[in-house]
Amino acid sequence: MRRFLALSAIPLLACVVLAGCSSSKPSSSSSSSSSSSSSSVGASSAVTATGSFGQAPKVSIPKAKPGSQLEVKTLIQGSGTTLTKTDAMAANFVLYFWSGTTSSLKANTFTSNPTVIGGTMLPGLETALIGKKVGSRVLAVIPPADGYGSSGNSQLGITGSTTLVFIIDVLKSYSDTASASGTQVSSGGGDLPKVSAKAGSAPTLTFSSTKPPSGLVAKTLIKGNGAKVVKGEFVIAQYTGSIWRTKAVFGSSWSSGSPFGFLIGASPEQVIPGWDKGLEGQTVGSRVILSIPPADGYGSAGNSDAGIKGTDSLVFVVDIIDAFKQG
Repeated sequence: MRRFLALSAIPLLACVVLAGCSSSKPSSSSSSSSSSSSSSVGASSAVTATGSFGQAPKVSIPKAKPGSQLEVKTLIQGSGTTLTKTDAMAANFVLYFWSGTTSSLKANTFTSNPTVIGGTMLPGLETALIGKKVGSRVLAVIPPADGYGSSGNSQLGITGSTTLVFIIDVLKSYSDTASASGTQVSSGGGDLPKVSAKAGSAPTLTFSSTKPPSGLVAKTLIKGNGAKVVKGEFVIAQYTGSIWRTKAVFGSSWSSGSPFGFLIGASPEQVIPGWDKGLEGQTVGSRVILSIPPADGYGSAGNSDAGIKGTDSLVFVVDIIDAFKQG
């Protein structure tokens, strides 16, 4: 679940692109082609979007009922690597809900920060994006059969008749096995758990009987050769998070199927404070172990969904894959 890290992390509607982010599962059916008869496409083929890559598009959606078939258009052809099913992508998007003859804008990441799309996607989005190149702008008109089906998703405000309209700019791509790429300088230990891992796989923590440190500790395990992470950048990371008390893993990007993306320096809206304090100034390509006391984690309230009490210290192992500014 992507929202383990933040007290109020990803805006709810951004979770529409991340099928594993909510309790309702998407439909398993998917259309393999955007070419259909005019009767089944209906008004969906008339959706248009104009504007430059990297800028919020101007979108036109007809005041008519959408068709029942998936409609995909590449509005801007990128020249980067081709996206595969095992890739995650950093992307900006606008999202409209289209029901009956009316439509409304529900999300716009161009005005905030990008989103990482990967892992289990909506069937219609997977069809629309896989095979496209980084640098592309893709329009996808996704009917219920290729989205959340006839049951919709009440948490996201999606009914069984809601068609989703996305315009997505694919900024970068990352393998689901992307990991720290620098030089090993430590394996932890001492007051911290020992960390072991093979390249491209989730690290394993070995805890001793030592009590967790009383304050925040950030220790570099692998020193990356990239630029330092600075406040306001969008950071792509792999992570595992464990609870000192139980030694149990409560969250992991490795098990979700794609790296995690967040804006550093924006806690608690994006990530818990310990991430901002411990990762800012680290270099891209690094692996960092963070020991985070409650005050820099979930506070006295804890996080019952994750099994975290208000007195629990946490341990994260974070691989910094990339960092860049919006725009």
